[in-house]
Order: sequence, then C-alpha cells, then structure tokens
Amino acid sequence: MNKDSPTEVSYQEDKKKILKERARLLAQEPEKKEAGETLEILGFSLAHERYGIETSFIREVYPLKEYTPLPCTPAFVFGLINVRGQILSIIDMRKFFELPEKGISDLNKVIILHNVSMEFGILADEIIGVKTIPLRQLQMTLPTLTDIREKYLKGVTQDQMVVLDAAKLLIDKDMIVHEEV
Repeated sequence: MNKDSPTEVSYQEDKKKILKERARLLAQEPEKKEAGETLEILGFSLAHERYGIETSFIREVYPLKEYTPLPCTPAFVFGLINVRGQILSIIDMRKFFELPEKGISDLNKVIILHNVSMEFGILADEIIGVKTIPLRQLQMTLPTLTDIREKYLKGVTQDQMVVLDAAKLLIDKDMIVHEEV
C-alpha cells in the first residue's frame, strides 16, 4: 500500500480517533462509589463454617506460633500472644459461639481486630481469602443463627458466608474480662 493512498490516510485518521477517545476516557476521574456500597471482607473458617469480617477492622493476620494460655479466665479466652512486643489476648470464637472444637493446627491464624479503644485477636481455623461484596447482596438473617451468633451478625452472603459485625465485637463488654480474686 502507498502511504499516501486514501485507504492508508483513512486508516491513520481512524487510529488517531480511537487513540484520542481512549485518552479522553483514561483522563476522566473514576466514578466515585457511594460510601457503604461494597464491603471488603476477610473470609475464614471456624468449625467447618465460613465466616467473614470487614477488613477495615483488621490490623493484620498473624500465624499462631506460640501463645500463652491464661488460667482462671472464661473458656472463650484462648490465651495471649506476643506480636512484635505487643501482648494481645486471643478470643476463641468457636467457644464464644458454642461451636464444635476442631483442635489447633499449623493452619490456625490470629486475626487482629482493632478500633480506637480496643484491640484483640480472634482465632481462625483457616484463612479463606479477601473478597468484595455488594452490601445489597447481604441477607440480614439466617434461621440457623440464633442467640449469640445472631447478636454479632452483620449479614450473610449469597454463598452462605456469615459476615460478623466487627464494630459490635470490639465494643462488647462481654469481650472484656475483669475479674478480681
């Protein structure tokens, strides 16, 4: 083809139009999502059930290597863990939710929850992963969740993952052990 042919000129003009349109689209500010439209959750398992918790309340996920059991505490207090010099309590949500115990393995992780006034770890049997879900897809209740688990329920995803309300867990007075002997 000759560079000056009408077909080549038309091709070059079309190419420029396409590139200009792409540049215009890329230069636009991304659409801002309304606050609360989606929820990013970390999925984990407890006693063969799948749970999730908002990542905005998670400081980090830490492997359960060494921990110190705490005598004379409620059964749901698993123990203490040292995370880079900071001593944190670990809550066993299986016992807190009265779920069957699976035992401890090298897959167990501690999910460290935090807000401005409280910080502690919750024991997870296994980490499933992080995913983003639309809030409108959360069901607000499940007939099988009763009593204590329903109290901390934020919702249930379409694939039956129970999403816990981390804000409620972090401010709940039942999580604070204050006993004097």
